[in-house]
Amino acid sequence: QVWLVESGGGLVQAGGSLRLSCAASGRTFSTYVMGWFRQAPGKEREFVAVINRSGQTTYYADSVKGRFTISRDNAKNMVSLQMNSLKPEDTAVYYCAATTAFYGTEDRARYNYWGQGTQVTVSS
Repeated sequence: QVWLVESGGGLVQAGGSLRLSCAASGRTFSTYVMGWFRQAPGKEREFVAVINRSGQTTYYADSVKGRFTISRDNAKNMVSLQMNSLKPEDTAVYYCAATTAFYGTEDRARYNYWGQGTQVTVSS
């Protein structure tokens, strides 16, 4: 079991930056693959980024590649999402999630645990 709490959302102008953090409880954080997803109003929840258990492998949605960076600190039970060059279309509720899966980790159905989400709003 792992509990996840996101923070760091807010309102930012286009071109700005935000850093989202996700704090995890439990002693087995390093055994989970961690992902970030987002959901805009009226749209389905979509994949943003994923990081493997050791933090050495990452994968991004094409829409954020080159602008967002996912990282984790297993000693602190934390995963982060650095978001640069933000665009109005990045506006959404952002969720961190944990999975025990080894593949298909861009699929939200693979994730066992979810945080409550944090709102990111990018103004034009």
